[in-house]
Amino acid sequence: MAETQHHEHHHHHLMSLQTHLKVFVALVILTVLTVVAAQFHFGVFNTFIAIFIATVKATLVMGWFMHLKYDGVMNRVIFAAGFFFLLLFSVVCLLDIYTRINPRA
Repeated sequence: MAETQHHEHHHHHLMSLQTHLKVFVALVILTVLTVVAAQFHFGVFNTFIAIFIATVKATLVMGWFMHLKYDGVMNRVIFAAGFFFLLLFSVVCLLDIYTRINPRA
C-alpha cells in the first residue's frame, strides 16, 4: 500500500510595486505628521496622538509588508490579542501616572 503524503501548499501573495509605493508614501506622510504634531502642545493628548499615529504606521507595516492582510484569521487574532494586551497595559500605566498626587503641589 503506497503512503500518501499531504503537502500543505502555502500561496504567497505577491504585491505590486504600486502597492508598495502607496504604503511607503503613507508611512512617509505619517512620519512627517508625527514630526509636525510634536511641534505643537496638545496637553495630555500629546501621548495619545503619538501612539495613534504609531499604531496606524504599525498597522500598515504589519498588514502589507508582513502580509498579515493576506494571512489566515488565526494569525490576525494572535496579533490583535497582542495589541489588546499592549493597550490594556498602556491604559493601566497611564491611569497610574495621571492619578498620582504631586507631593510638591
